[in-house]
Amino acid sequence: MTIYIGNLSFQASEDDIRDVFAEYGEVTRISLPIDRETGRKRGFAFVDMADETKEDQAISELDGAEWLGRELRVNKARPRTDNGGDGGRPNRNNRFSHNPL
Repeated sequence: MTIYIGNLSFQASEDDIRDVFAEYGEVTRISLPIDRETGRKRGFAFVDMADETKEDQAISELDGAEWLGRELRVNKARPRTDNGGDGGRPNRNNRFSHNPL
């Protein structure tokens, strides 16, 4: 399972995230996405842990916690969908109707 961390401070580093989640168990992977256009962090991250029970504990204890001045949203990550994992939002590049009239 992968944990999603939202509303993450832009100052948070992979090491910071690892330190917080290591209190709950072994962290096996951290992904801290960077915006391709700006090179800045996007304000969310993904964490994988070795033990699913420890992941559940981390989620329940960290969801809603304040960290680095932000109230974290921590939950199980949803799998990506065929539309690129955008949660069903309309495609930004397709703003106009294809109706010819």
